[in-house]
Amino acid sequence: MAVSQKWRVLLLLALAELLVMSLWFSATAVTPLLIEEWNLSTGDAAWLTMTVQLGFVAGALASALFNVSDIWEPRKVFAAGAFAGAGLNALIPLVAHGLPLALLLRLATGVTLAAVYPVGMKIIATWTKKDRGLGLGLLVGALTVGTASPHLVRGLGGLAEWRPVLYAVSGFATAGGLLVWFYGTLGPHRAPAPKFRWSYMSRSITERGLRLANFGYLGHMWELYAMWTWIPLFLTFAYASAPGASVFGALGPERTAALVAFLAIAAGGPGSLLAGRLADRWGRTRTTIASMVISGSCAVTIGLFVNGHPYIVTAVALIWGFTIVADSAQFSSAVSELGEGEYVGTLLTAQTSMGFLLTLVSIRLIPGVVDVVGWRWAFATLVIGPILGSLAMWRLMRSPEAAKLAGGRG
Repeated sequence: MAVSQKWRVLLLLALAELLVMSLWFSATAVTPLLIEEWNLSTGDAAWLTMTVQLGFVAGALASALFNVSDIWEPRKVFAAGAFAGAGLNALIPLVAHGLPLALLLRLATGVTLAAVYPVGMKIIATWTKKDRGLGLGLLVGALTVGTASPHLVRGLGGLAEWRPVLYAVSGFATAGGLLVWFYGTLGPHRAPAPKFRWSYMSRSITERGLRLANFGYLGHMWELYAMWTWIPLFLTFAYASAPGASVFGALGPERTAALVAFLAIAAGGPGSLLAGRLADRWGRTRTTIASMVISGSCAVTIGLFVNGHPYIVTAVALIWGFTIVADSAQFSSAVSELGEGEYVGTLLTAQTSMGFLLTLVSIRLIPGVVDVVGWRWAFATLVIGPILGSLAMWRLMRSPEAAKLAGGRG
């Protein structure tokens, strides 16, 4: 019965995370319609997603500073974030008639999501120990599939009206909040609520083991969101100029690019589960290094095939998508094992805030590189992340702190 309860909580929490985090990309699915109705440029529209990330970083930093997910009951924090995010998202079709107010609401939505993603990881950490990599891999996998869903919508023909979409996503987020409110109980590995310590988040940098795990995570995040953001546009360009364009048939290059982008990003779902299983048995450091070596290689090579046969580009994109997020949950698992149990929520929140802050740089970097060298070498600039991240995890693997990871497997 205990095992049954554990997996019921983990599966429902993963479903809730998928539903609530769809708020992040709700505007992405309807961007073409907003561009037309509000007369936006592509750069203006990009801020509909970028402001969510800025809000998330601000909310995560505040949450980590005040130990929110450790001092307050996590299921209530998660549910409150989901309900608030749902309400703010629903206000966009109700009261926003242009970009300025929409951006303000998107920024506030990002703040609320800081009470969702890291807190979900905290709850899973209380239910898992020997299989923590698998548990967090399940959560990240569900989140990844949710991230990919707007591209599926676009590939299947898009949407005729944007307001109902945002209302529907708000409904999803509300349902996710209710799931966690009723079923998001903490597991047997929970620690007592600690005293408030505003400075505890600084241990993410000052303690060697945590610092190396977080540096590995930063290398991973430098690559991840830039790939997720720009792979649809890259594929559109590659397919439109491909010598074998006839293989797309009635779909055409643009819709095919959207569908392949969905598959490439969603491939990270099973990738996260496989890496979680592997990390629990083989070690977190080895698994993350292997993942970053493969994904970094894809970043360097995919542009070489931009004018080649579309099947080759597609194959590299799918491998890249499978491996680029596979290691994500293992950095969180490492932090949860290296830190003090009662402050694990604070450490996870600090980690995600640093990572998402860095993504703002790499996402904005790619268009500038494309203007200078084209798509052939644009993604190659992302390889610096996996290189430095792998170096950090290699140093962690050789340190005494590795004995705390994955039951001593490193």
